[in-house]
Amino acid sequence: MNYKELFHITMQLISSPAQAWEEIRLQEDGRQVFTGFVYPMIGLSALSVFIGSLLEQGWGGPQSFQYAMTRCCALAVALFGGYFLAAYLLNQLRMSWLKQEDDLLLVQRFAGYTLSVTFVIQIAIGLLPDFSIIASLLQFYLVYVAWEGCRSLLRVEEKTLVSFTLVASVLLLVCPWLIQIVFNKLMVILN
Repeated sequence: MNYKELFHITMQLISSPAQAWEEIRLQEDGRQVFTGFVYPMIGLSALSVFIGSLLEQGWGGPQSFQYAMTRCCALAVALFGGYFLAAYLLNQLRMSWLKQEDDLLLVQRFAGYTLSVTFVIQIAIGLLPDFSIIASLLQFYLVYVAWEGCRSLLRVEEKTLVSFTLVASVLLLVCPWLIQIVFNKLMVILN
């Protein structure tokens, strides 16, 4: 895992998404998104939540460790499940609405790199929980990153670009959130 490349692509997606999507489109190995980007970003997000929870609760006793692990696992499951659920739904939507061929790997690349905004915000919130109000507003920058990705990577036609981008953005924002709610409810029930 190359953290320098991970940092580079994340900063490029946030600062200049159009240029980043062109580089992503030219990548030869589409599966690189899993091991080279999504999994490390989920790990970094979960690690930041773990560290932030320990700093918030203190280091004393097993309860603080259990609380940190529960929050860490909830975020990891939400991001992981939300990523795959959103990618699957977007692929189905692409086939039915846009009449494009089934290409789940392409949509997984799109979803993984578009979620860079969410990953960075989760890392920031994990370490600085007071940042959560501003971070929730910054989540909407994902719409712009998705817009550029739909144009460049998914090749969505101009007449459906706006509507498909908005639907894709909603799916990418809502799927992890819903999974986290379900996971947290299950944790309460099973505890």
